[in-house]
Amino acid sequence: MQKILFLVSAHNSLSQRAWIALTERGHDVAIAVVDSTSAMESAVRTHAPDLIVCPFLKTMIPESIWRRHRCLIVHPGPRGDRGPSSLDWAIEFNKPDWGVTVLQADGEFDAGEVWATSTFKVRKVAKSSLYRHEVRRAAIEAIIDALDRLVLMGTPASAIAGGARVAPGGARVAPGGARLAPGGARVAPGPCLPLMTQEVRAIDWNSDRTERILRKVRAGDGFPGVLDTIDGKRFHLFGAHPEGELRGRPGEVIAQRCDAICRATIDGAVWLTHLKREDSGSQRHFKLPATRALELAGSELPVPEIGIAHDALIAPDHTYREISYREHAGVGYLRFDFYNGAMSTEQCWRLREAYAHARAQRHTKVIVLLGGDDYFSNGIHHNEIEAADDPAEESWRNLQAIDDVVKDIVETESHLVVSALAGDAAAGGVPLALAADYVVAREDVVLNPYYQHMGGLYGSEYWTYLLPRRVGAARATQLTQAPFRAVGTRTAVRIGLLDGAFGVDLEEFRACAVRFAERVAN
Repeated sequence: MQKILFLVSAHNSLSQRAWIALTERGHDVAIAVVDSTSAMESAVRTHAPDLIVCPFLKTMIPESIWRRHRCLIVHPGPRGDRGPSSLDWAIEFNKPDWGVTVLQADGEFDAGEVWATSTFKVRKVAKSSLYRHEVRRAAIEAIIDALDRLVLMGTPASAIAGGARVAPGGARVAPGGARLAPGGARVAPGPCLPLMTQEVRAIDWNSDRTERILRKVRAGDGFPGVLDTIDGKRFHLFGAHPEGELRGRPGEVIAQRCDAICRATIDGAVWLTHLKREDSGSQRHFKLPATRALELAGSELPVPEIGIAHDALIAPDHTYREISYREHAGVGYLRFDFYNGAMSTEQCWRLREAYAHARAQRHTKVIVLLGGDDYFSNGIHHNEIEAADDPAEESWRNLQAIDDVVKDIVETESHLVVSALAGDAAAGGVPLALAADYVVAREDVVLNPYYQHMGGLYGSEYWTYLLPRRVGAARATQLTQAPFRAVGTRTAVRIGLLDGAFGVDLEEFRACAVRFAERVAN
């Protein structure tokens, strides 16, 4: 067992999954969210770690720390890659393969000796989705590999060698950190690509094809988005999806659907689900569903609402659809892919309507709640609430709407219900999943079944009934109070929060979930 300190800019999904993986292996892992040299130095003094690991750190580690402690940096790029926009450039350059590297901190950005690396195929999805799946999985593999190599070397993790030292794989390292190949030749780190600017991200609607626009928006998804102009106002664009039929003048908003807008391109069209108004002076804005962001900016575009049936048979990449329903072998599959897992009042109403349709089918025996690939659900939509004219009233409406969905699932007697979590769940999204008869998840899903870290919120979604029903009153109290620990699937199965966990990636999980549901149906 090692005493490990995580230095992170935010305790995000990667650092949470890394904490789960290392604590399951018996390590004592502390987490410090830091934003300055003094904060890092204070955390190191407080915890006196054997090893420092940085799964997500935007601030460079000072020499006062890396000279005295071995610090492993998780970089979302393959061996030799450097720079702060690694994934953005991978998507921009349409790379078929990418990777994650664990390297040792020194005086040069992303140029320390490499301890481990792991590679993956790049799906044609948003950067945020790539990060939550391939990057996260590869990072955990590389962190564990690096720790195993430290043990094999038989030296304390905190030991600092003088002079030339031996790096993993037999390469010698000269004083100051320059890597030496086994024969003595220097192995220089790769070029450091710059922070990707909005000039690079910019869309030219009169020349960029649909595929290029999708790539640009996906490369900036999550943060910072692509800065663009709509109705004379500046917005960051997020949540891009292809459109196979609608056409119009390039750049023009030609339709809307479930709060998303559709913009024409030179060879088709794209849907954009979310916008963020450009910050100005002291005024700060946040991400909102596209039509709501436009409305708050004073733009109400006179374009038609182009609906689409939940059960319409269309190809996966033909158009944008947030809720869909299909049937196979006596099982109904209800998919609801809400951006960042947040469910607004109107989205809850739409989901409830779709669930009623699934429940009305008498030729099916099982309903599978799929959520989305990145998130099953994170509960109510806090950004929508914050942007409302009356946030208190909107929060009440949102809570009632999601509670109605949960209640309908709990009271279902016509079907057995399975929640199949391909992505993470947090806050109200956890009891939403627990409303089902069976709950299964992909192997590396992270669950955060608590609310009170968000300003002391008590929570709703019938969690005081659903959580104790699964794990007992004492465990439910432990899971929902400080220190607010993320729960991995191995622990979740052991304590009864989940009925099973299987599938390394999305494809494998989907296949396993189908087999599970069909066994339940039969």
